[in-house]
Amino acid sequence: MPASAKPPALDPARLSPRVGSSYPAPFDRPCRQREKRVLGDPLGLTQFGVNLTALAPGAWSAQRHWHRHEDEFVFVLEGEVTLISDAGEQVLRAGMAAGFPAGVEDGHHLVNCSDRPAKVLEIGSRAAEEFADYPDIDMKVEVKDRTFRFLHKNGDPY
Repeated sequence: MPASAKPPALDPARLSPRVGSSYPAPFDRPCRQREKRVLGDPLGLTQFGVNLTALAPGAWSAQRHWHRHEDEFVFVLEGEVTLISDAGEQVLRAGMAAGFPAGVEDGHHLVNCSDRPAKVLEIGSRAAEEFADYPDIDMKVEVKDRTFRFLHKNGDPY
């Protein structure tokens, strides 16, 4: 058996996953079978975030969204997911990647439409302040000092 990883390395399997989503109900429902292991924080990374995300069959990575200030990049490690964006749907298999530049109003998310689990590496920049829009639902998010506020489109809080 290999020895435990020591900083600056880590073994993602030793990290507790965050299961589900912090979205307000009922928007959290499609993401309840999502597991994220935050990789960047325990390594002290502050410029960008890194998550190892596992999607059970039928699970969504997020509600469809886009970011004003943050770039996003995803790389499929295992299985396959369907990328749904304003351009339509396309299947991403292990070894494929997708990127979403900040400020491009292209709502996107990943859905595991297969009958097998999928794993995706997610990397995103960390803007000091952020705004994300969810074009399919009555929700937007504002982030200040790493505090998320989920709001209705009219600005009322959830």
